[in-house]
Amino acid sequence: MRFSTVALLAAVAQTTTTQVHAFGTTSTSTAFTTTTTTNVAYYGVSDNKKKQATQLCMAADPIKITMPALSSTMKEGRIVSWLKAEGEEITAGEAIMVVESDKADMDVEAFEDGYLAKIITGEGESVNVGEVVALIASEESEIDEIANGNGGESATSTPTNTVEEATVPAGYSVPTTEVYMPALSSTMTEGKIVSWLKSEGEAVSAGEAIMVVESDKADMDVEAFEDGYIAKIVTEEGAAADVGALVAIIVENEADVAVVQAAGDVASAVPAAASSTVEATGTVSAVTAPDCEFSQIDMPALSSTMKEGKIVSWLKAEGDAVSSGEAIMVVESDKADMDVEAFEDGYLAAIVTAEGEVANVGSPVAIIAAEEGDIPVLQAYAATLAGGAGAAVAMPAAAAASPKAAAAAAPKTASSNANANAGGRIVASPLAKKKAEELGVDLSTVVGTGPNGRITGGDVMSASKNPAASAAGSSTKAAAVSAPVKPAHIPAAGVIAATPTARALAKKAKIDLASIVGTGEFGRVTADDVMIATGEKKAPKPARKVAPGVEAVELRDDMEPFTGMQRGVSKNMEATLSVPIFRVSRAIVMNKFEALYQNVKPKGVSVSALLAKAVGLAAEKYPIMNSNYDASGGIKWNADINVAMAVAINGGLITPTIKNANEKNILDIGGEWRELVDKAKAGTLAPDEYQSGTFTISNLGMFGVSQFDAILPPGQGSILAIGGTSDVVVPDKEAVLGLKTQRQMTVTLTCDHRNIYGADAALFLKELADIMENKVETLL
Repeated sequence: MRFSTVALLAAVAQTTTTQVHAFGTTSTSTAFTTTTTTNVAYYGVSDNKKKQATQLCMAADPIKITMPALSSTMKEGRIVSWLKAEGEEITAGEAIMVVESDKADMDVEAFEDGYLAKIITGEGESVNVGEVVALIASEESEIDEIANGNGGESATSTPTNTVEEATVPAGYSVPTTEVYMPALSSTMTEGKIVSWLKSEGEAVSAGEAIMVVESDKADMDVEAFEDGYIAKIVTEEGAAADVGALVAIIVENEADVAVVQAAGDVASAVPAAASSTVEATGTVSAVTAPDCEFSQIDMPALSSTMKEGKIVSWLKAEGDAVSSGEAIMVVESDKADMDVEAFEDGYLAAIVTAEGEVANVGSPVAIIAAEEGDIPVLQAYAATLAGGAGAAVAMPAAAAASPKAAAAAAPKTASSNANANAGGRIVASPLAKKKAEELGVDLSTVVGTGPNGRITGGDVMSASKNPAASAAGSSTKAAAVSAPVKPAHIPAAGVIAATPTARALAKKAKIDLASIVGTGEFGRVTADDVMIATGEKKAPKPARKVAPGVEAVELRDDMEPFTGMQRGVSKNMEATLSVPIFRVSRAIVMNKFEALYQNVKPKGVSVSALLAKAVGLAAEKYPIMNSNYDASGGIKWNADINVAMAVAINGGLITPTIKNANEKNILDIGGEWRELVDKAKAGTLAPDEYQSGTFTISNLGMFGVSQFDAILPPGQGSILAIGGTSDVVVPDKEAVLGLKTQRQMTVTLTCDHRNIYGADAALFLKELADIMENKVETLL
């Protein structure tokens, strides 16, 4: 069963010594940017001590946890918090981290049993979809081996100038766009091509479904992001491919299809451009990061097609204090101007990319210092980034040169000195230090729950409320680290905590974020909160109050796609909206008709069968009612009187038809109608049994409806709506009191005024009433 269409997500393909970033990029000679393990591109905010690449060639084989695609438009995610600490046991299906996507904050589950050996992406950091954020060990004894990378090349080792061949087609002489196996769920590692909806050589449009992929959850349509032509299908129907693997190639022009197909499967080596990147990396690695805590602000990807951004303005100057969640710059992307927030508390030490300048996505644009006294050192360091080496800043090699970086990579279950480096300095956010001073809390006694053991404002608040636990010593602190208390986010004065998407939506809608109550993690304003405020989305309803012992009724609040039958009914109803119609109603006395029905009911004759015969006889006398308008400009007369009657079935409406109803006896009609209804319920009606009607009856009388109007079906001139029968008091000269009760039924006839006139309809109803009131024997 297919579910809703999702956009094509370009995942990250990972190999043993190379990491290929392929986000649907178009190029003229090669479609990939390949870097070694020490040159890892990050988008968003990155800390120089936390950018550790995946440990490679380990003696123990780790299970990699990658950043999942939590929405069809998500390109990167931010770790809000880790729900498990390094060394803790985890179970498949258990939530291990909270990730902030471009839509909302969501729990992410593990899909394997094991132990959390190493956290690569710390809390507060952002990485691209598909990048490794943590490693899981299958056995507890493998934790240290995986965490330290023993038995093979360390992630912080100096890169070599050799790069293994990337098994991707490259070197085409025409521009190409690569289509990769998308990550359709947070646990998907490979997908199977169920079917290609386009063939090689066919044109495709952006947003058009081109293939059906079977993930570990369901079958889903996958769309193209670009206009063009399918030049080559790399992964055939029925074949499986890893997430991020190449499955097809799209070209801009139809003439380029032959060029790509003639080139065949070009599994060439990484082009010279990649080699030059490696050589450049070797040079840059000589730049050593300063021995102080800082965070690097990179140019973020503000849309799925953004490749570079322009700094419109800096909202903070060098030296200014910044708070987590506070907007610090305005960036112009290929879509719009958007505010960009800081993810860390600190001070804006250096601006690498000035106002008006353009930087590639992932390039450094600023440095934030944790301590105000480190600003001069970081400004000197920023000068080396502005010289062109910024793309490879904060490499693992540089991190290895810093003793504090090694401490940052150590497990959070450290001793009482987990918050201090070799020099004894306490690692805490500016807000934490301010709160500690106000509340008289000794920071050396506080266990940090922030990234790599950093003390946050929430940690200080918790310590102030429980001073006995804070002063308990190293054993108590170690236990607190193994089961950390989740801190509350306390934004600085004047700062509204909100997600980037929420800020963009609020700016577009011209709504003050301060007027919106946040429902996200730590009370942040989310995109849903803004959409509720603008009326684009309904606010969640409060729990319904019911009396004790009464079961609450859960009502649906979603969109259910039409079934094939429902789509057909909808189109038929819309098709007659332009038809000029009129309606005529009449009451019919039902006493004799009901008496006849009681006589024939034991023989299997229904009210519907009797109505079909009555309508057939009346239409026989006035055949204009059995005609329909012809588009050529005339009346189409129908020799057969085929009475169709609407039947409601599960998920739709269908009109089984009694052919030649005027000619058959009532017992034959009764038996035929029962057979047609059974077929309708079983879904086995032949088209001729429900598409051949020339006159339609719609009966809602059995539901107690007194009178209604029916919509004229396409290709017919008349439809009769049958209401319910009820007792009506009418004058009677022969009655004692001059009154009597009478059984009456109201019918309403809808006609196409192009071929049927009011007098025709009135005469037809008069004849129908005469048959049902006075000549019921003709129905037999």
